[in-house]
Amino acid sequence: MQKKQVLLVGAAAALLIVLVAFGRTIPHSDKKAMPTDTHMHSGQEEKPIAFNELLAAAKQKVPAGKLLSITTLENKVVRGDVKNQQIAAYKELYVTWDSLNQLPVAAYYLGEAAKLENSEKSLTFAANLFLEHLEHAQDPAVMKWESQQAITLLDRAIQLSPANDSLKIKQALLYMNTGEPMVGVQKLRDVVAANPDNIEAQLTLANLAIQSGQYDKAIERLETLLQKHPDEAKAMFVLAEAYRSKGDTRKAIEIFEQCKKLLKDPGLKAEIDNYIKSIR
Repeated sequence: MQKKQVLLVGAAAALLIVLVAFGRTIPHSDKKAMPTDTHMHSGQEEKPIAFNELLAAAKQKVPAGKLLSITTLENKVVRGDVKNQQIAAYKELYVTWDSLNQLPVAAYYLGEAAKLENSEKSLTFAANLFLEHLEHAQDPAVMKWESQQAITLLDRAIQLSPANDSLKIKQALLYMNTGEPMVGVQKLRDVVAANPDNIEAQLTLANLAIQSGQYDKAIERLETLLQKHPDEAKAMFVLAEAYRSKGDTRKAIEIFEQCKKLLKDPGLKAEIDNYIKSIR
């Protein structure tokens, strides 16, 4: 999975090691967390910003000359009676807003073009633009809106490619980060029900179990996975973390040591050594 993926919050800080080493498969990020049910203002779910409000705020930062060309492009979209003309106008708006460093607005217009093109490639690319910006977004309302936009685009891509488990996992993680964790969990369960050997989904479910204190369930899932994939260092690392979270430090260290033997990167081995020292 790509490094710039939006991920879940709340896993142990030590999992940063495995994120850096193996790609961000485990749902945790060292960056600012997306809002979840426990990260809402005054205990209420954050509402997504309306696109018109986002667009109006962005236009206030645009020079007058550039704003005129944007308005011309917007009119092209409205008047365009041929799909290809609308796609071209949306893409021009994407390029324009991207050049102005207004990435959420730019991603929106590329998403609209992708919906008209209706190809897995274009829909996924547009969704990934929202995911990339989510790592840097500051406003929870904007983050909520971007997540919803990405979910919609991924849903269309999945309809076109129902066997693409990576898209389903990416969408599941977004649901978990936008106040619908059980929807995301069920989507992950559907993936592993259809494909028990999907390591990415299995690791995500195991990590969720660790986060919720279901250590034995996580251990059982990971040990089953390792029976089939004994050289899967990611699974071994998370298994060790499950034992550490459960309070069995001796077992955790034993598995961390086994994990090290599967790694070639001396820097990563050193990080695990330091972590072992910190939990003794």
